[in-house]
Amino acid sequence: MPSLSVGIVGLPNVGKSTLFNALLKRQVAFVANYPFATIEPNVGIVDVPDERIELLCQYVRTDNPRTDKQIPEKVVPSMIKFFDIAGLVRGASKGEGLGNEFLGHIRDVSAIAHVIREFKDENVVRSGSVDPKSDVEVVNTELILSDLQILDKFLQRVEKDAKVTKSKELLKKLEVGKKIREHLEKGELASKFLFTEDEKESIKDFNLITLKPIIYVLNEGEEELKDKIVQKGILDSGDSIVICAKIEAELAEFDEIERKKYLQELGVTETGLDKLIKKCYDLLDLQSYFTMGPKEVHSWTIKKGWKAPQAAGEIHTDFERGFISAEVVGFNDLKSVESLKKAKEKGLVRLEGKNYTMKDGDIVEFNFSV
Repeated sequence: MPSLSVGIVGLPNVGKSTLFNALLKRQVAFVANYPFATIEPNVGIVDVPDERIELLCQYVRTDNPRTDKQIPEKVVPSMIKFFDIAGLVRGASKGEGLGNEFLGHIRDVSAIAHVIREFKDENVVRSGSVDPKSDVEVVNTELILSDLQILDKFLQRVEKDAKVTKSKELLKKLEVGKKIREHLEKGELASKFLFTEDEKESIKDFNLITLKPIIYVLNEGEEELKDKIVQKGILDSGDSIVICAKIEAELAEFDEIERKKYLQELGVTETGLDKLIKKCYDLLDLQSYFTMGPKEVHSWTIKKGWKAPQAAGEIHTDFERGFISAEVVGFNDLKSVESLKKAKEKGLVRLEGKNYTMKDGDIVEFNFSV
C-alpha cells in the first residue's frame, strides 16, 4: 500500500494533541498544559471520509435484496495513519528539548501537518510561539538545520565511495546533494527545489525531512473561527487550512445528527478534521478505487497515475502477477443507474487492459490467472 502516514508537528502548546484526540474520536493522547507532555509519538489510524462508500453500500443492497443478514457484510474505508509528535523548540537540531527524538520521528512519516497557534488563551502557556509566520520560520529553520546535518554526513560517505568505485550513480547523487545543500543553506525547504526527473530519482534515499509535503493547520480560537474560515492563504500557502481544534474535539463527541446541527450553526458543510484528512490524502498524491459486492465494499488506496495491474496488486500480488483484464465502471456512471447490475445491462461497465490508467472513484472487478 502507498505510504499513508502524517506527523502532526509544531511548537509546544499549539493544540497538536487536542487535534490528535479529535482525529481518533477518543481521548488517547496525553494533553497537558506544559511543554513536552507528549514524549513518544501517539499513533492513530483514521478513516478517510468518503461519501461514495455509503452510496455503494446502497447499490449493493439494491442488487442483493435479502433480510437474513447484513448487506454488505463488511465495509472497509481507506485509512490514513497520524502520529502525534512531541513539541519542537528552537535549537532542536542541536538537541534542545526532545530535539533528536522529535526529528527522528518526523523522518518516518510521509507528510507533515504543521499545527500553528492562532488562538488566544491566557491559561495556556505560549512556549516559544509568537505569531503564525514566525512560528513557521522557527520550525522550518530547525528542520533545515537537521537536514543539513544529515546531508553532510551522507555526502561525505557518498564522496568517499565515489572516489573508490567511480560509479556514475554515486557521482550523480553527489552532484545533486551539493545543489540541495546550497539551497538549504539559503534557508529554503528542499521541497521548493526544482528537480529534474533524473535528480528526483537520485535523491530517493536522502530521507530529508524538508522534502516531505507539508500542510499548515492554523489552530484558531472559537470566536474567531467563523471570520477566518472565508479567508484565503493566511500563510500564503495553498496547502493550508484553518480549524479550531477545541471545536473539533467537541464535535468528535457528538453523534451524527448533533454534529450536522452544530456544523449548520457554524455555517460550514464539513468538519475541519474531514478537510484535514482529505487534504493530506491529496497532498500525498493518492486516490481511491472500489471493489463492491454483498460480502464487502472496500476502498483501496493507490497513487495517482497507477495502471490497472498495479492497482490489482493492492488486493493481492497474484492479481498483479496474473492480471488479464479489469471490468471498470466510473462512480458517476454507476450513480446514474444506482445498480451495478443495471450498469452492466446498459453497457456502462468497460473491459480495460494492462495499460489502463486508474481514475479516482473507479469500481473494478479484476480478472486474473496464476
